[in-house]
Amino acid sequence: MTVNEQLALFEGAPSTSAKRRSTGKLSADLPSPGGAVPNAPLVPIKRPAGMPAGCRWHEVDTPLQTIGFMLRTSRRKTIGLTITDDGLMVTTPAWVPQKQLADVVRSKAPWILRKLQALHERQQHLATAQACWQDGGKFPYLGVYVRLAIRPEIGSAQFKGNVDQPSGRDILALPLQADSSMDRVRERVYTWLQRRALDLFDSRLQHYCRLSGTTLRGWRLASPNARWGSCSSDGRIMLNWRLIHFPSDVVDYVVAHEVAHLRHMNHGPQFWREVGRLHPGYAQARQALKPHHPGSLPLL
Repeated sequence: MTVNEQLALFEGAPSTSAKRRSTGKLSADLPSPGGAVPNAPLVPIKRPAGMPAGCRWHEVDTPLQTIGFMLRTSRRKTIGLTITDDGLMVTTPAWVPQKQLADVVRSKAPWILRKLQALHERQQHLATAQACWQDGGKFPYLGVYVRLAIRPEIGSAQFKGNVDQPSGRDILALPLQADSSMDRVRERVYTWLQRRALDLFDSRLQHYCRLSGTTLRGWRLASPNARWGSCSSDGRIMLNWRLIHFPSDVVDYVVAHEVAHLRHMNHGPQFWREVGRLHPGYAQARQALKPHHPGSLPLL
């Protein structure tokens, strides 16, 4: 059995052969091949406080170190490896023997550990692993950190401030109990952010399609691990909801980038001229986005 490693890099991405035909993608840099450094320090791997539905914790000993991960069975035909905010998720057909699963994890151990180490470092920098998802914590929204407030007495989420132009003084109040778990708080914040992303991105897509004089056949919100956006040859756009963490100028750059693909399904000179026409000065926003990983909270 072969491992569908692309799942970990491009959620919902086409196969390698299809990838050559589709050029309308805005992706993060791909990892370079190569193994982990021998005798390197162990990568911290912790079992999540709350296991996603249908998952169980599993561990495999490898020559580098023991790798723990969330294991989920499905009807898929291949083994998928995905790095999430909570660590490694392995999705496998129910009929795959444990030995075969362990062999796959061992064969991919260098890649897995590199990705988990990068995740750990991001979480250390962001200080979100334990501190963000609680009363008084903060999360990034449109380029600023908004404070969280847990308010059991309210009936729905309430944003105190200008939701379109937030400031560091703004507060998102959530209708949760005081003893709610961090996973529950994070889930409610993500739900709120995704609703905001739907409204904002739809408005910006309409704006740039008018400027471009193009027709959008449809668009969707998604959460790929290595792509900020994409445009298919039939005129449909995908945008990563995590763009809502970034300043409006960065959001506009990605939207303009994908709208430009409605005219040019490549990254040639004509394409970049179209991006510049739609969003003058896009280069600064493009540079601001480069250091960030599409699959996690950004450090702003």
